[in-house]
Amino acid sequence: MEPMKPMKPLGFKELERWWPEALGKPNSAGGQEAVQYAYFRDARRLLVRHGGHITTFDTGDHEIYGVSQASDPRHVQFTGSRGPVDLTQLKRL
Repeated sequence: MEPMKPMKPLGFKELERWWPEALGKPNSAGGQEAVQYAYFRDARRLLVRHGGHITTFDTGDHEIYGVSQASDPRHVQFTGSRGPVDLTQLKRL
């Protein structure tokens, strides 16, 4: 039996940039199934991409730090400094 080979460091793949370059690097970005999101704290913007369509939201005074997705991939709810943040609460730009 041969000894195990040393483990290689995990390489995290850079996210594909699908948001406008002018917004810079998001504070948080991710996705699940067909829905992706990118949050830009300084710009107070949350972008959600679903089916190739990008919707931009003004986050106002919400500071978003978490996300959850229901069984319906189109329904995404975020967690902010003041509790749950549903997209219907944010101003659509």
